[in-house]
Amino acid sequence: MRVIEIATLFAALGLAACGGPSIDQEAYEAAVVEWRIERMASLKGESGYLNLVGLHWLEPGEFSFGAAADNDIVFPGTRTPRIGRFVLNADGVRMLPERGVDVRYEGIPVRTLILTDDTADNPVIVTHGNLAWGAIQRNGRYAIRVRDLASPVMKTFADLDYFPIDLDYRVVGTLKPYDKPRIASVDTVIEGLGYRPESPGVLAFELDGTQYELEAYLSDERLFIVFGDATNGSETYPAGRFLYAMLPDATGRTVMDFNLSYSPPCAFNDFSTCPVASPRNRLPLRVEAGELHVEANYTTKRVIN
Repeated sequence: MRVIEIATLFAALGLAACGGPSIDQEAYEAAVVEWRIERMASLKGESGYLNLVGLHWLEPGEFSFGAAADNDIVFPGTRTPRIGRFVLNADGVRMLPERGVDVRYEGIPVRTLILTDDTADNPVIVTHGNLAWGAIQRNGRYAIRVRDLASPVMKTFADLDYFPIDLDYRVVGTLKPYDKPRIASVDTVIEGLGYRPESPGVLAFELDGTQYELEAYLSDERLFIVFGDATNGSETYPAGRFLYAMLPDATGRTVMDFNLSYSPPCAFNDFSTCPVASPRNRLPLRVEAGELHVEANYTTKRVIN
């Protein structure tokens, strides 16, 4: 079962948390377990976050790359001294491999190629041996993100840990819309690199008899929430956790299931650009649901030139 199908299943369970038909707890817990399995598979996949080994920001100009120390960008995991050059200009990032160096796109050797970045529907990913890379764009800035497809971490990474599944943390959120959608200003793990999502408003919900609010962002026909709580830095990732919810129904309600909250990509590597929980999205209570963060289990963080 794919993650999106599991999300659909949770949506089908509906707003039972607010007076609808009761949830079949056994079926619900099975769905959460399946979601966790898919989450682990996604992390370990080729486009997951366990095999990232580099993130290199570009300025307009030309940059050599390869294994040799005298390159502008040094790639790990290869013995090829000079793989090629990146050129950043108004057209984006162009890659020009050195003559005789085998760089492939969709299995076909290339001589020159525009690296369509990850804001497009079909970003370009190229390979050389066990390495794969492509361009990312954040607020008009470009970087090259590098993966090692043969990284042993994908096989040796410990299983994820979670709080026990608790239906008390599956709550109804009611959207309190802004007069008009706002562009939020959210910090990221990279200083000076902001995250500017569109926010339709805040989700109001109740936990342990107390009302709280979290600002939500629009993301691929869903609501995206970056939140912090009093478990951050001890049991969960210090910068907060991620949570998705379906778009509100006609009454403005949706389900916020904190059992499905999870650590951001930056919990697993040093080469991500994750948003962090803003001050307004830090809850003054312990949310004992969702994914834990055991730093000792996470061996993918390492410094790469």
